[in-house]
Amino acid sequence: MSITDHAIASAEAHSAHNYHPLPLVVATADGAWMTDVEGHRYLDMLAGYSALNFGHGNRRLIDAAKAQLDRVTLTSRAFHHDRFADFCTRLAALCGMETVLPMNTGAEAVETAVKTARKWGYRVKGVPDGMAKIIVAANNFHGRTTTIISFSTDPEAREDFGPYTPGFEIVPYGDLTALREAMTENTVAVLMEPIQGEAGVLVPPPGYLAGVRALTRERNVLFIADEIQSGLGRTGKTFACEHEDVVPDMYVLGKALGGGLVPVSAVVSSRDVLGVFRPGEHGSTFGGNPLACAVALEVIAMLSTGEYQERAAELGEHLHRELALLVSGGTVEEVRGRGLWAGVDIAPDLGTGREISERLMERGVLVKDTHGSTIRIAPPLVISKEDLDWGLEQLRAVLRG
Repeated sequence: MSITDHAIASAEAHSAHNYHPLPLVVATADGAWMTDVEGHRYLDMLAGYSALNFGHGNRRLIDAAKAQLDRVTLTSRAFHHDRFADFCTRLAALCGMETVLPMNTGAEAVETAVKTARKWGYRVKGVPDGMAKIIVAANNFHGRTTTIISFSTDPEAREDFGPYTPGFEIVPYGDLTALREAMTENTVAVLMEPIQGEAGVLVPPPGYLAGVRALTRERNVLFIADEIQSGLGRTGKTFACEHEDVVPDMYVLGKALGGGLVPVSAVVSSRDVLGVFRPGEHGSTFGGNPLACAVALEVIAMLSTGEYQERAAELGEHLHRELALLVSGGTVEEVRGRGLWAGVDIAPDLGTGREISERLMERGVLVKDTHGSTIRIAPPLVISKEDLDWGLEQLRAVLRG
């Protein structure tokens, strides 16, 4: 039995089967490259679902974490610490907002946004107790907690986990008419991904996000943008909402905010919205911990220069131009996305998304499938053009057979 097979067999013997990883075992990584336990190198074209926007082992982030490790890593929110105020101030400024509520995982941040919207609805909008409604989009992915899967339309995420949390209404993504018709006096928020990642990198029709913003403002409803995957440089701008000059009432952030080192998430909004919380009503032992703040502060500093957003825009334009040639060549049915992010629908007769991912792995490129014959491409923003082109050449070779 190979080292890889032994490691995978051991993992499967002692872990729940809630993921179906590609059959490799990573040992080290640097930049856009990973090396497995047997010394084989792979180009990472997934970047931890955008958690690794700045690449593996980014020196600035590692140094920030190491420096903090020697000082203090956790106080809990029972006490103040000397990185917290700076983190909240700078993240609020990056978002053009006023107030930050830090958590750890993306799902925790979404749960926080849901609780915030409901409490705002009762305390500020005047919705009768227990009647708050939140509108979401079909094919969404916001996490896998019991409440979140209650408004999922994905059978894999939802089946056998009921009873489900009430208070949500699902409308088609990209349909402003359906959204308008779903709104009532008890609607407190619209929760949307500006680009739906897990669904296959679905980009809404032009003007949709601006329409959502106008409609929510008109009806006194919070617009919550889940930018956990789409935010922090991935699409060529700091936030995907910026492509339509939209500023939501609330950003939900995660993944890249922790630089691929530590789990960091946050809800960022106005003082009027997040001000509905009082001590004891919401919290997290690790939320906003010193180590997380130190790493996130370095992420914010890196984003503040605009260089990563510009790089994602330039390389993204090249990526989509090359992928468009595959559509015209007939091996790819459709390509969607923005910046260094693409959903690629492979012609079904060439194989499933899983099969294409496995063939690419054999050629040293790592991507991940979703929904049948779709693969997702989202390399670290630090990838070189040469490495990106090499990865695309491997995709062309796989599709040629």
